[in-house]
Amino acid sequence: MIAEVGHFALILALAVAAFQCVVPLVGAHIGNRAMAASAVPASLIQLILIYVSFTALMHAYITSDFSVANVFENSHSAKPLLYKISGVWGNHEGSMLLWVLILAIFGASVALFGDNLPPTLKARVLAVQGSIGTAFLLFIVVTSNPFARLNPAPIEGNGLNPLLQDPALAFHPPFLYAGYVGLSIAFSFAIAALIDGKVDAAWARWVRPWTLAAWMFLTIGISMPPGCFSPSASAWEAGGPIMNWAGVVGGSGTRWKMPASCPGWWQPPCCIRRSLWKNATR
Repeated sequence: MIAEVGHFALILALAVAAFQCVVPLVGAHIGNRAMAASAVPASLIQLILIYVSFTALMHAYITSDFSVANVFENSHSAKPLLYKISGVWGNHEGSMLLWVLILAIFGASVALFGDNLPPTLKARVLAVQGSIGTAFLLFIVVTSNPFARLNPAPIEGNGLNPLLQDPALAFHPPFLYAGYVGLSIAFSFAIAALIDGKVDAAWARWVRPWTLAAWMFLTIGISMPPGCFSPSASAWEAGGPIMNWAGVVGGSGTRWKMPASCPGWWQPPCCIRRSLWKNATR
């Protein structure tokens, strides 16, 4: 029953995300304040629904509910609690659910703490963020349902992939995802500014703390290499902890360099204004 609640909450989150990406954008365009302001409650409701869905999946893992196909394929009743929890995102469907959860957290954070933003810009930022959420939620609901049932239910599960049975993996993916997905908020600010037709020092000042927050999460995630804390035999067979880490750094390092190499994030507002003016007058 709890798995069905999680699945239903995921479908409702898709509907709310679709509302969030259309109604506030139209409201900001036609100057309807009520429609534009609807982005704030929509982003909060979307976060609550996705959190309910994620919690339902985690409950299925902790209680070893092997009637859920995802739990059967990636968990075992004899596994320690740490690996049952990390098994939630140790697979495609669960990791996608974690992805949209972090996406919704960043969107809701802008809705709650972005009081310094102009209402029109805030509505457009949240609308773009909602469009990203709509795309990922639609993909999960249509092709990657994490709550699919098995009938009859197996007695025991297959267990988590041995390569993922590392204490660091209980913390590494969430931090890395917070960095990956968190940078989507910078994208949303950029698209909103292009729609608004205004990219100035004030815009750089508004987007900077959100970009720095995502960048710091990504830095922590890269600094927590899975396998280096527990060089198990299976990890060494796959090329060793350093080889496992190299693949992670190779992919995430590129994303890390992009915000890190932008001098605007580290400059005071007067320098940002001067830099933007020089670029605009070239």
